[in-house]
This record gives sequence, structure tokens and C-alpha cells, in this order.
Amino acid sequence: MNELIDKLKQELIEVLNLEEVQPADIDNNAPLFGDDGLGLDSIDALELIVLLEKNYGIKLNDPKEGREIFKNMTTMAEYVSQHRTK
Repeated sequence: MNELIDKLKQELIEVLNLEEVQPADIDNNAPLFGDDGLGLDSIDALELIVLLEKNYGIKLNDPKEGREIFKNMTTMAEYVSQHRTK
């Protein structure tokens, strides 16, 4: 699971152009959205949805699903490991 989390962190940094962020800077259990975490917004959420579909074959039909999936890196990795088709 740690390997998947590290890969997701790197992909997140690249897709969102977080040039000043290193994978080690992202706490696995810190919120990705809001002021308490990385401070991602709804545009970033769309980018993450595209990332999951493109890289892992995961298609999210309900945007509300994304709120739970993208809570933090751990929940995102757990969802990817259970639902990936690629």
C-alpha cells in the first residue's frame, strides 16, 4: 500500500503542478482539501478524477463519491487498490 501511496503522491504533484511540494511533504492522513491540508479546490478534484480514470481505469459517476475518496492519501490509495482496472 505504501508503494501505491507514494506513486499517487507523485502523480498528484505532477497533475496539479505543485512544484514546491515533495511527496514526503504530504501526510498520508492529512486532508487534501481545505485549509487544514494541501488546500486543493474543486478544479483540483476534477483533475484527480481524470487522473484516476486515465491511470487506473476508475470512472467516478457521482461527484459526492469523490469527497470520500479524496479525503486523504490513504483513502485514495485504498479506493484505487480496490477498484483499479489498469
